[in-house]
Amino acid sequence: MSENKVSRGHRKERVGVVLSDVQDKTIVVTVDRRTPHPLYKKIVKVRKKFTAHDENNEARKGDTVRIAETRPLSKNKRWRLIEIISRAVQE
Repeated sequence: MSENKVSRGHRKERVGVVLSDVQDKTIVVTVDRRTPHPLYKKIVKVRKKFTAHDENNEARKGDTVRIAETRPLSKNKRWRLIEIISRAVQE
């Protein structure tokens, strides 16, 4: 028999750098993207901060991570940690 996989639809994913890991089970991730200015068409960098759920407190400041959209977990938390792509250099 074929196994029925529950599809949750397409969820947005972003790759960014951990800005803060001070809170318990929460990280703040900054995502940079380049987009043309609406009027002048010059390419500008746009930076946005996302608050993401980190269940095991694995991510550290400076790590590059992948986050995905999820249901609201708190007032500001609507993203969850998928994977840690690369670790920050520890000094």
